[in-house]
Amino acid sequence: MQAMDGRDALSALTETYRAVTAAVSSLSEDDWARPSRCRGWNVRDVVFHLLLDPQRALVAFASPTTEDPTSDFMTYWHPYKPGTEAAQRHAEFVRRVAAAYPRPSGLAELWTETSEAALRAAAVVSPTGRVETQHLVIAVPDFLATLTVEAALHHLDLTVKLDHPPPVPPAALEIVRMTLDGLLGMALPMAWDGATYALKGSGRMELDGNDRVRLGPLLERFPLLG
Repeated sequence: MQAMDGRDALSALTETYRAVTAAVSSLSEDDWARPSRCRGWNVRDVVFHLLLDPQRALVAFASPTTEDPTSDFMTYWHPYKPGTEAAQRHAEFVRRVAAAYPRPSGLAELWTETSEAALRAAAVVSPTGRVETQHLVIAVPDFLATLTVEAALHHLDLTVKLDHPPPVPPAALEIVRMTLDGLLGMALPMAWDGATYALKGSGRMELDGNDRVRLGPLLERFPLLG
């Protein structure tokens, strides 16, 4: 298994969570109902789904273990497949709970305080430690990297119909690239920028004819994660 550098992972997660905070803090009431890149979800749904990650992180940081890792920042993504019955149930759960918030601004406030709490916890947890999350054991830096990838992708999801949103930090897109290259089994043989690789590698943007020719046998691996 490959390992992630702890300082780089924490820095990238901090920048990414705060970029999401900047995006959601500037939303108007109408913006919350705008469509996202996630099929069937609006901006409010994506923000609530993303909120589940820092909540889970707080539990994970309080659940250290001495067990050997069973996953790293790449293999963590192998079980996630879009379109499954479990994914559909989760999508419906997210829509129902997100719609129950009386004020979207309350959801923005909850995201801000929870993500900052997760960052404070991440800053004091041992960078050489391991935690348990989702029935996996994973090194802390690798766990931080998975949170960064999730936040970066959903930042792109929720800002697709917004005017002048804050961009995804370059450090986050670099971790996304490392993750996608790992899942691909090699460095991408294409000159895509970080955001394009994130979108095409996760199936959020269609591959064009040139992409398909250039990828050749690698095409069957796309999307690399859902």
